[in-house]
Amino acid sequence: MRDELAGFTIGVTADRRRDELAALLQRRGARVVIAPALRIVPLADDTDLREATRACLDRPPDVLMANTGIGMRGWLEAAEGWGLAEPLRGVLADAYVVARGPKARGAIRAAGLHDQWSPDSESCDEVVEHLCRRGVAGQVVAMQLHGERQPECTLALEEAGATVIEVPVYRWAPPTDPAPLHRLIDLVAGRLVDAVTFTSAPAAEALLRAAGDRCDAVLDAFRGDVLASCVGAVTAEPLLRRGVPVSAPARARLGALVRTIVDELPRRTVTLKAAGHLLTLRGHAAVVDGELRPLAPAPMAVLRALCGSPGRVLSRTALLRTLPRGADEHAVEMAVARLRAGLRAPRVVQTVVKRGYRLRVD
Repeated sequence: MRDELAGFTIGVTADRRRDELAALLQRRGARVVIAPALRIVPLADDTDLREATRACLDRPPDVLMANTGIGMRGWLEAAEGWGLAEPLRGVLADAYVVARGPKARGAIRAAGLHDQWSPDSESCDEVVEHLCRRGVAGQVVAMQLHGERQPECTLALEEAGATVIEVPVYRWAPPTDPAPLHRLIDLVAGRLVDAVTFTSAPAAEALLRAAGDRCDAVLDAFRGDVLASCVGAVTAEPLLRRGVPVSAPARARLGALVRTIVDELPRRTVTLKAAGHLLTLRGHAAVVDGELRPLAPAPMAVLRALCGSPGRVLSRTALLRTLPRGADEHAVEMAVARLRAGLRAPRVVQTVVKRGYRLRVD
């Protein structure tokens, strides 16, 4: 099939660039659930940002840690509004500039500044290790924050003898409408999505925090049926800490993230022969002899259960446990009927009188 992700449902937790990521996935056939876990709140009029800027002008930094592209652009735009852009660029031009990643590097260069070093891992920890090896005793380090304070990094630099000026350009805040995020959490816990994408570590933390008492169910799903796909190693850290296996590209780019998902998800599918047909299970669809057959959640749940024990008879009671709460045995019969109609291969699911149903593998 040309659409590598056809039949799969993928959650997108990004706020900024969510439409771009969704389009890349939809272009490959995926069904996308957009549910921002956080939003970025600019701080152009924030007192702390103005004071940090004044501190940099009063005591020009020897080192600039540029963490994000949006943060560096926002800082310079805010300085422009205060009439301080040129003086700020002047003091930063004399600093040793470290760009944490390519977006920060691009913003630095667009501002007419020159970056001297970037970490391969794009992690703050590697930046701090590099600066401490280089020597920061007696120096001033301007640290452009990315959404939240980084007390570990600040403390490490201060212990190495530096004075750190934290520059808060924006902060993370909960989404304006939390309903899509809670809906995505329900889908993850119910294993009704195949993958969830994360483009920042705070977004991963925010989703787990929003899950509340369902957090264990969400983590169990990520450890099993639902792929946690992160844009890079830094983003993956909160999930790895909780024992969640993640997929992440070698380079932290949206295109590379999508290619990783295209490689990974089809490998996780179940394929078997049933009643003379080749059957492959995808998230919300079955592929029957190469043809995609989208299915509703209840028929899909029944098919997954039958494929999990091919040839074995499953009782109505056993199948009932796969359906949403509140369903009865009549709902099982309806789901089986819809499954047969959706597959357009009626012999695949066999009724065993007074016992239940089985996947015909003979």
